[in-house]
Amino acid sequence: MTWPAIHRNATKYLLVALCFFLQAIPSLAVDPAEYVLSNGMRVLLVEVPKAPVVTVQVWYKVGSRNEVMGRAGLSHMLEHMMFKGTAKYPKGSFSRFIRKNGGIDNAFTGQDFTAYFENLAADRLELALELEADRMQGLALDRNEFQTEREVVKEERRLRTEDDPQGALIEAMFAQTFLSHPYHWPVIGWFSDLDAMSLEDLQRHYDTFYSPNNATLVVVGDIKADILIQTIRNLFEPIPKGPSPKQTVSPEPEQRGERRFFLKREAQVPFVMMGFRVPNYSSEDSYALSLLESILSSGKSSRLYQSLVYDQKNSLAVGADYSLMQTDPGLFYFYSLVNPGAKVEAVEEALQREITRLQNDPPSDVELQRAKNQVEASRVFEQDSNFRRAMLLGQSETIGAGWRWVDQFLERIRSVTAKDIQRVAKQYLTPDNRTVGILIPLPPKQQEPPPGAAQQGKS
Repeated sequence: MTWPAIHRNATKYLLVALCFFLQAIPSLAVDPAEYVLSNGMRVLLVEVPKAPVVTVQVWYKVGSRNEVMGRAGLSHMLEHMMFKGTAKYPKGSFSRFIRKNGGIDNAFTGQDFTAYFENLAADRLELALELEADRMQGLALDRNEFQTEREVVKEERRLRTEDDPQGALIEAMFAQTFLSHPYHWPVIGWFSDLDAMSLEDLQRHYDTFYSPNNATLVVVGDIKADILIQTIRNLFEPIPKGPSPKQTVSPEPEQRGERRFFLKREAQVPFVMMGFRVPNYSSEDSYALSLLESILSSGKSSRLYQSLVYDQKNSLAVGADYSLMQTDPGLFYFYSLVNPGAKVEAVEEALQREITRLQNDPPSDVELQRAKNQVEASRVFEQDSNFRRAMLLGQSETIGAGWRWVDQFLERIRSVTAKDIQRVAKQYLTPDNRTVGILIPLPPKQQEPPPGAAQQGKS
């Protein structure tokens, strides 16, 4: 038997062994104890007694999809302002108390949610809960603090997008793909929207979305759920129920032809993106799409890396991105950082060839099993982290999937066939559903000498 044949068989046997190993592992995830308080707040508590630590996360059903044209970035700006204090705990108190007690705290905003977290010792848990309950109802929005923080957010935008050519292209890709749906605008907002934003806008956003009936509290770690829920009731149930904000938005109309755009920015090499609108978790096709992403772009053995980076050498980096955990149907996109000297047209054609190859021929049994193992191993190992476990529960609840979806995910991944992957590739990765974005690099601008600078030359 030749070495390549031995290598293929060894890989196949290793994948099969890993598959049996993963399926033999009992679920590491413990189902949360679920409660709904009298004011509508949902609570998920997971007992993980292996170490005396906990993570506390509060998830609000509000993100950039809950904003309106002209005020993009409201949710992210409010996230920043949530650390500016209340009447009980003035500016700086929140993070100072958490750090003083050996913990860390932070927050993040996405298209579908805003979440706040604290990681700390289990015997300091009540402090985090008290602080979160206080700012759920008592946030003090100060005009001077808002004006200062707006400049901080604008600088954050400069770093993430204005000074990052690839980030700018990704932002433009969403804007070109979603013309009417709120996924059109960036989470951080545009400069014009940030400048137009007022303190009254923030107050209205806070009053509308920051209420217990629009939130999920998740605690994972060294706790006793039946004891802790009493503390949670004492702290959060006095907060009155708020309005029930509208959570549905009009769907994006069907795309009826390829869209193509070019972005010129100072950059060293071109960057190519190819995006396709696809369904979210609510469709069974989302599981095949997740495995399709893994087959094409997960690791150096993936099809895209082997073809564009290793064989053709026309890309410095290549990959794909898809998240099924979104409230509304989202985007599946491919990208390539073009190798200096390579032609953009050749890279785009190479990306399309790999898509077409998958549409014409389903993945092999080895490829499919490897992709399933990668997805499953990642999910299994995530259960070893209190923070990641809480994130999965919080996000699934907030987008509307429900926490039980987390445990059903692997069963659905395991049931995907090679034909399913070929079918979704044919159904969604089509020319009429395609948006192509190309970053055209510009040379750095020449620095003008400052006024009055000495001029060198012949006298």
